[in-house]
Amino acid sequence: MGILRQLPFGSGILWGMSKVKSPTEKKRLSMLRDRRNVYGECPASSRKNIRRGKQRGHMELRRAANEELRILKGVPADADDIESRTKDRSNALARSSFKKVPDAPLGEVVARKLRYRSREATGRKSR
Repeated sequence: MGILRQLPFGSGILWGMSKVKSPTEKKRLSMLRDRRNVYGECPASSRKNIRRGKQRGHMELRRAANEELRILKGVPADADDIESRTKDRSNALARSSFKKVPDAPLGEVVARKLRYRSREATGRKSR
């Protein structure tokens, strides 16, 4: 144990045990801290779809800017007006673009499942 105390902090070795000792306290903290994906997708596809959603949003922004700038091609127009319209449109698209949604706390997920189970158990006919 003496060698652990001599190593600098952050060297990759865990410093001691958890301060939480009782199983009930560990369970309570787990229900608060742990999170579960309730979006309804496979975790692997969620990871891929996050990238796709961001990509789709960036593509929409570029397309909107190019559409506004195509108007300028061959037509003498007010550059400030076109620039302000482009910025307005891209800002509106950016606000409505892809946003990540955090996972739900484990306590809420378990409570929802228990409510569903109790509702199903009382409404079910015996076979």
